[in-house]
Amino acid sequence: MPFIEELINGTLDQEKFKFYIAQDSLYLADFGRALSLVAARAHTTDHALEFMRFAEGAIVVEHALHAGYFQQLGIQKSTTISPACQHYTRYLLSTAALDQVEVAMAGLLPCFWIYKEVGDYIYKQPQKENNPYQEWINTYAGEEFAGIVKRAINICDEAATKCTPAQQQEMTDAFVTACKLEWMFWDSAWRMEKWPV
Repeated sequence: MPFIEELINGTLDQEKFKFYIAQDSLYLADFGRALSLVAARAHTTDHALEFMRFAEGAIVVEHALHAGYFQQLGIQKSTTISPACQHYTRYLLSTAALDQVEVAMAGLLPCFWIYKEVGDYIYKQPQKENNPYQEWINTYAGEEFAGIVKRAINICDEAATKCTPAQQQEMTDAFVTACKLEWMFWDSAWRMEKWPV
């Protein structure tokens, strides 16, 4: 995606990055809520605790990264949610609240997995000196984040073993839908998507 390529090169227009950070901040607040809903509905104590930790990470740890960028780049906190961000967050919240909990877990997984894959991809490219986006790159390419993603994948795999083939297909469908919404989210940042007037 052009957004990722320019992020790697350090040439991404700062306004596009600011748009992305503002939307990501809104996204993570609802992502944390969706994780908390799954934690409350999980069938095992281990899964509940893991999803509570995931929610804490989304709300606390990544908020610190965003807070730094908000201050550094002068981003306004009263940002209007973009259509893609609203569509994505409402999908996650409704899935977490209303669908079978295993389906909800699968729907939340792309946010973990895609960010790790993108972070790993970026980190394998030649690193540009003084890249203004290096702090963001380091967050998603690190070993700590990789460990979180591995735990999330393992939980979904374990949960799927207790599901029927039809339920497993629902998990796959939720995963694929969320992957598409991830793509739309990145694309909306590149286009600095606005609501129609």
